[in-house]
Amino acid sequence: MNASIDSDARLALDLALTIRHDGHGGVADDLTTPAGLTAWVREHPVTGADGFEADDTELAAVRDVRTAVRALFARAVRPGEPSPADAAGLMPVPDAVERLNIRAALAPTVPVLSWAEGADPVVRQEPVQGGAELTATLARAAIAFLASPDRQRLRACHAPRCVRYFLKDHPRQEWCKPSCGNRARVARHHERHKKTA
Repeated sequence: MNASIDSDARLALDLALTIRHDGHGGVADDLTTPAGLTAWVREHPVTGADGFEADDTELAAVRDVRTAVRALFARAVRPGEPSPADAAGLMPVPDAVERLNIRAALAPTVPVLSWAEGADPVVRQEPVQGGAELTATLARAAIAFLASPDRQRLRACHAPRCVRYFLKDHPRQEWCKPSCGNRARVARHHERHKKTA
């Protein structure tokens, strides 16, 4: 994936990618336990993540945001097909939009200006009460990404056994990573040979 995408797009994609191929023909979920969520948050640039320890309530809330994000990603890739992991059980789009909006409103923020010598001014949003709620941060990142021009590059990878979403970096890109392209070519090769046999 392109390293130059903005932080909101990266965070929204990384949240969606916590559902992935398990390497054995199935689907793995990195957010099945509070420990899994704690590890994921500590690996990502989430405001207020210092010393974060997830509990069951936080885990359920983040999984709810992820379900909404993946439903909206499925809509964003239309007319293409959604990820195979989502195709059978997508949340209705109006419900997904409502859930993101509700979660985004949970932690009010204020703009804070900083202006280092020799640099341009920078505005960042900081929580009013100190320590942003995780689900609000994730929902806001997803909303910002879905409203950005990068959304037009969002695709679902349809290589065999892949369930990832990715941002298309060039016009001929069809898969999220080279290994998925290799699996798709091998599958097509086997399919052609089966038909001729």
